[in-house]
Amino acid sequence: MLATTRVPLGAPGVFALPEVAEPLLHPQRMDACAFVGVAPRGPARVPLGSNGESTGWRRVVDAGPVQRSVPVAVRSFDDYRRHFGGFEGPGLLPQAVASFFEQGGRRAWVLRIVQVRSARFDDRCASGTLSGGFTSPIDLIARSEGEWGNRLSASVSFSVTGLALTFGAGGRIEADARTPLQAGDTLRLTDADGHLSFARVSGLTRLRDPLRARERKLVELDTVPPYPPVRAELVEAVLEIDDGDGRRERFEHLALAADHPLGLANVLCENSALLWPHPGWAGSDLWPARKQCEQLLARTGGFHDGKDAWGELVPDDFFDPLWSAADEIPGSGITALAAIAPLTQVCVPDLYLPAQWAGPEFIAEVPRGTAGAEFSACVVTEAIPQQSSVPPAALTGLMLDPRTQSGLDAIIALQQRVVAYCEDDLRIALLDVPPGLSQGRIEHWRASFDSSWVAAYHPWLIPARRKNDDVEASQVYERRLTPSAAAAGIIARRELEHGIQWGPANEVAREVVHVAEPQPEGRADALHPLGINCYVREPRGIALVAARTLARDAQWRQLSVRRLLLMLRRALLADMQWVVFEPNGPALWRDVRHAIESLLRGLFRAGAFAGRTEGESFFVRVLTERVLLDRGELVVEIGVAPAEPLEFILVRLRRDADGTLNLEE
Repeated sequence: MLATTRVPLGAPGVFALPEVAEPLLHPQRMDACAFVGVAPRGPARVPLGSNGESTGWRRVVDAGPVQRSVPVAVRSFDDYRRHFGGFEGPGLLPQAVASFFEQGGRRAWVLRIVQVRSARFDDRCASGTLSGGFTSPIDLIARSEGEWGNRLSASVSFSVTGLALTFGAGGRIEADARTPLQAGDTLRLTDADGHLSFARVSGLTRLRDPLRARERKLVELDTVPPYPPVRAELVEAVLEIDDGDGRRERFEHLALAADHPLGLANVLCENSALLWPHPGWAGSDLWPARKQCEQLLARTGGFHDGKDAWGELVPDDFFDPLWSAADEIPGSGITALAAIAPLTQVCVPDLYLPAQWAGPEFIAEVPRGTAGAEFSACVVTEAIPQQSSVPPAALTGLMLDPRTQSGLDAIIALQQRVVAYCEDDLRIALLDVPPGLSQGRIEHWRASFDSSWVAAYHPWLIPARRKNDDVEASQVYERRLTPSAAAAGIIARRELEHGIQWGPANEVAREVVHVAEPQPEGRADALHPLGINCYVREPRGIALVAARTLARDAQWRQLSVRRLLLMLRRALLADMQWVVFEPNGPALWRDVRHAIESLLRGLFRAGAFAGRTEGESFFVRVLTERVLLDRGELVVEIGVAPAEPLEFILVRLRRDADGTLNLEE
């Protein structure tokens, strides 16, 4: 609430009035979208340790639960590729994320789906052995399951740094207070005859110099050197990792003690996106294989045993039946998104695989040659199968045929589970009308939904060909794009350019070349009253021409209305926490009403409400009944009249008696 500020006044004059921050509400961004699907790599089954809160090497050593699904924030498709790979997998997830950023999206969360099974964190992960660097070989494990880990390689070298230490009688070693030493560091000690030995710093004790105003450190070692040392050097490891696909990691200044903050296993567990340490050595101290460790360079052999197991994925892997919105922690599958507050839309491009598009992918090879002066007969070329990526048919467990009644019913049941989660978690589900349906079967599909928390899109699209860097352009294959993915980017683009009050439609889908199946004349006209948002071919390109929800209530039929009300809810929850424990009196009521009205007034001026005046557009009422005050409750009624986007412009063409044509709007 607004606090009264007292200013000490002296002689007459001008005094600075202290600033008092007014409680304000700020509009929340609503452009973030989550994408849930199948990827060849990416975080999954992350070990949490025995108590779920372990850190460092204890995460992999202590037997405990694993987090099957891990949302990852990405801000570009390059960012996505670093975490989840490119277009080599069989799923549509990379196509969906790429289209989102092409349309103008800026923030996304990606969730990789893996099979539900009782498994350790290293199940189906590639592993390799690093030999020759330490006294015993150490095993390294790929960060997530999949064949991508079989291309990993790693190497370890050592750096040696001289230290300015003071050596006294009886093996006493002192260091300046600024010497970069801490418990767990590995030292290489040299005696007067040049003999080398290793020792580990077990502790550092501060010493006060009685003659000078400075402090020193007494260096305590875990072992007594065989000969009095005259020189000490700090030994650190350097780890380099390459995934064979352009991603590299380099970690320097690594310690060899397990409990050191920069210990090799600790750094891998907390900072690497490519490798885990094997539990067999993660909690052990390491020693270089030779005293002349700066000459060592150890490399792993080939990694092996990484498996994808695409065919074992089933639709149930996308969900967690044991999770509910009342749980304090997120669940697995799509419910793992519950922990991401900024998310507004949810898109699940790999929820099922349409059977009619599950066959091998082909593309005609483009013949090389030069243009001539005359037209020639068309060259018949042979279709070449895709070689560098896994075909969609690998996802046998996700394959459903929407053209059959049983397949359509199964798809509807899966999509209803997505909608149920979004309603519980206050997110908007972006669904795709199953492909290959007649008008009547689309209407049957539509009849299964009645919610303002879902928007549906039709038809599926064909995006511009996308490829990995190591694939020739002539060998790139077309894959379908779920229309909801492009719609998610268009929604973000419209909000960022114009504001949340604008309907997210009437925009051309960028990098989309065609619709995936021919559309009968008037299909979009027939589906629009049903609340299904269609893409149509226009002279300017493939355009999204509607932005409705699947709610039967006319008040919630516009997607912009649902998004606006959700934004108001989030703004109130985020910026009204200061009200708790304030004196429940007129001063608090005034401040609350002022904060809410300020937010609504800004939206009114932006055109978000339908009324001509503020009084017609919104109201804020603070209820002051005694029964509420006695219970310590503050109840505020807020009413708004959201403006619906203009969808139709009616024109009349009139022909006068003299033959003149007049157009009236």
